[in-house]
Amino acid sequence: MVALTEKTKKRLTMQTAEIAVNTTAMRSLDWDRDRFDIEFGLQNGTTYNSFIIRGEKTALVDTSHEKFRQLFFDTLKKEVNPAEIDYLIISHTEPDHSGLVKDMLKLCPDITVVGSKVAIQFLEDLVHHPFKRKIVKNGDRLDLGNGHELEFVIAPNLHWPDTIFTFDHKTQILYTCDAFGLHYCSDNTFDDDLKAIEADFEYYYECLMAPNARSVLSALKRMGELEKIDMIATGHGPLLSHNVEELTGRYRKWSQSQTKAEATVGVFFVSDYGYSERLAQGIANGITKTGVAVEMVDLNAATDLQELRELVSRCAGLVVGMPPVNEDATIQAALGTILGSAKEKQAIGLFETGGGNDEPTYPLLNKFRALGLHISFPVIEIRETPTENKYKLCEEAGTDLAQWVTRDKSIKAMKSLSADLDKALGRISGGLYIITAKKGDVQSAMLASWVSQASFKPLGFSLAVAKDRAIESLMQVGDKFILNVLEEGNYQILMKHFLKRFAPGADRFENVRTQNSVSGAPILADALAYMECEVASRLDAGDHWIVYCTVYAGRVSKPEGMTAVHHRKVGNHY
Repeated sequence: MVALTEKTKKRLTMQTAEIAVNTTAMRSLDWDRDRFDIEFGLQNGTTYNSFIIRGEKTALVDTSHEKFRQLFFDTLKKEVNPAEIDYLIISHTEPDHSGLVKDMLKLCPDITVVGSKVAIQFLEDLVHHPFKRKIVKNGDRLDLGNGHELEFVIAPNLHWPDTIFTFDHKTQILYTCDAFGLHYCSDNTFDDDLKAIEADFEYYYECLMAPNARSVLSALKRMGELEKIDMIATGHGPLLSHNVEELTGRYRKWSQSQTKAEATVGVFFVSDYGYSERLAQGIANGITKTGVAVEMVDLNAATDLQELRELVSRCAGLVVGMPPVNEDATIQAALGTILGSAKEKQAIGLFETGGGNDEPTYPLLNKFRALGLHISFPVIEIRETPTENKYKLCEEAGTDLAQWVTRDKSIKAMKSLSADLDKALGRISGGLYIITAKKGDVQSAMLASWVSQASFKPLGFSLAVAKDRAIESLMQVGDKFILNVLEEGNYQILMKHFLKRFAPGADRFENVRTQNSVSGAPILADALAYMECEVASRLDAGDHWIVYCTVYAGRVSKPEGMTAVHHRKVGNHY
């Protein structure tokens, strides 16, 4: 069944499908969503999946995004009498899956909410009135009758700290919410066409799961203790039925690769306070862009202080999200362990969680400094609800920290080429360009020389963008940007400006003359020419993305001018 919204700019539909005995998938199809957070561009929209399991009792696994409120409940009522739903299972409390929990509790006041301890705590703060609840731990079971016995798997940090998986022993379906999902919207309920979805599947892993690779491996180990899994019912995208073994195998391979990285950064936060988890995730995303591994630790759950001590001691860098002033013995003990286990020459960065009365950050920072740690970025202060710019600052701060901890490796890599090959490669020349981009309130820029026209129909060119560039997250498929061409003999000032290293969150366009394009991206007033472009596709090329772009507008300011050319002497660095 498909239900359409009224004609709006964004297309929203519903799809239902019987995926197993007494089991119905309700998929909220968000066809035109083009971004999840600032760093996660979407090429193919997304879905928010929920599920009805009917035994002698009935359970609803997850709800949907609040934008689907009317469509979701109209569809739900056609499938089941809401008053007959006994349990609402919350896989995790991220708003795109729990956005309608309040509505469900109003509609079904006698329903029992099932979730992890942290999830129930989150919901108490969200709902603000009593509700029936059942807190589950790893291995706990819930018998719905008629063979539908549900077993719960605790899977924290995939990708929220309160995540649980739910396994139905009758149908052998594992409900995993974010894990093993992908942002891909189509009418196909299942993963019929692996080739069509595998690029989005991998991109989703890189953005959401790579910072939690050890948690992925822990979840896979627990999944291995279950009976054979015939289907993975994900929270986003098509359900995995035809390629379960293949795609879970890829998660294992990617996560093992992450955990074998030469350097690791520990990111410590308090999950149930302020904006801590999302700020930590933004910093972690910035770190993983450099190839450095991340281990995220919820201080609420850091009960084994010896494991925490061992993690801190083997990390090349530490990031701590400061919780509010409180007397919570677990959190205070964890913070004391981090400080007591830190060692000279580690990198350190602190951020506030955003509660208005956070633990004083600067006294703690001074303690780390006194131990000989390197302060990688200024304290990220939160005085109001974080904006896109603030989350972008977190990403850039994470990248800066990771680049510092891998500086020796980078220098070694630059020296690894033979002198002859290095010099020969350096003879490949290119023009000089400034890429400028804007998305929402966030804008960025970079100097580029690896640019080449690639097609006539459509008009298009390719460019290379290093994976750890700040602008990279603004150049996802569908994003628009400006290619500014620098002029021979008149490029030194602009080149010098955009070559310098900017602090996280710094305004790249301060004291630079610009005008706005149709897309909002800045056009450099002193450029020889500019082109308005759109990203059509991206190809993984080791430490760079090869970005293919189409051109839809452009202008030359000086018809007689010539493009500046960049001649290098060596080929192993810029």
